[in-house]
Amino acid sequence: MPHSRKDFIIKSGIALGAVTVGLPSKFKLLSFSNKQENKLVLLGTKGGPVVHSYKAGPSANVIVYNNIPFVIDTGYGVSFKLVEAGVALKDLKYIFITHHHSDHNLELGNLLYNSWVGGLSASIHVFAPVGLIALLQAYWQSNHFDIETRITDEGRPDIRKLVITHEYTEGIILLNNDAEVSALKNIHPPVTESYAFKFKLGNKTVVFSGDTTYCPALAAFALDADYLIHEVAYGPAIDALVIRRDNAPKLKASILSHHTLAEDVGKIAAQAKPKTLVLNHFVPADDESITDEMWTKAVRTNFSGNIIVGKDMLQLPL
Repeated sequence: MPHSRKDFIIKSGIALGAVTVGLPSKFKLLSFSNKQENKLVLLGTKGGPVVHSYKAGPSANVIVYNNIPFVIDTGYGVSFKLVEAGVALKDLKYIFITHHHSDHNLELGNLLYNSWVGGLSASIHVFAPVGLIALLQAYWQSNHFDIETRITDEGRPDIRKLVITHEYTEGIILLNNDAEVSALKNIHPPVTESYAFKFKLGNKTVVFSGDTTYCPALAAFALDADYLIHEVAYGPAIDALVIRRDNAPKLKASILSHHTLAEDVGKIAAQAKPKTLVLNHFVPADDESITDEMWTKAVRTNFSGNIIVGKDMLQLPL
């Protein structure tokens, strides 16, 4: 590459001090390395499946806790961004999918495959709503020739036997020495199986809203979390967006039915009282006229606590 990672961060506006509002100094000195310190990394923060650039990709996150990576959603580009964040793909152990929209699950099969060809030899657990088993069966079938060839020619273990699937519903979906993970059904019509996640990791709690319209139950679910990672939509920009699209009336109704306006994100945060609210999954994602201050100002109509405007590759300590 012609430029260093540091140059890329500065030039693309990812430098932490430049993209956060009222951010404590402890967030500003973080750097990426292969050392697996406890951390949360936002890998992809744009809402929707359309790919505009590498700088802002579809939904993906990773928590690294006690050297164990927990991947949350697998939007397009997640493999590259995990590597960039210092996470070895062969070390993946847990993947969680909030719902079966392409900007959240499109790279699931490829991420598993990339982990496998990178040296995966232990079991990897995938948690997703109903439909997961059929999704992966179709993926294995589409790559049957390559899988069989690599098993025979390269002596690799059978990836289909390494991947353990879990089709979950509400409640605790993982409980062991690594973590406690719970799921809460959110509100995402017409998708009925769509969930928020809560990760309890030692004395730290991280909650992901998933894609949802205003969901009062989420406030209690996220009460006193260290981080509440919440999707966000900006009303005036949605109005501007639909003017540019042929399917405007239907598109606007769709967006409002399963995404949360910034002011309502503030209402949830005011009730949940997280130590830090992190804005994520921005809708619309391609309107460069919306500044970080505009996102924050809209949320602050109802929430006065600490707010971080998320960016791809933003790293936060746990």
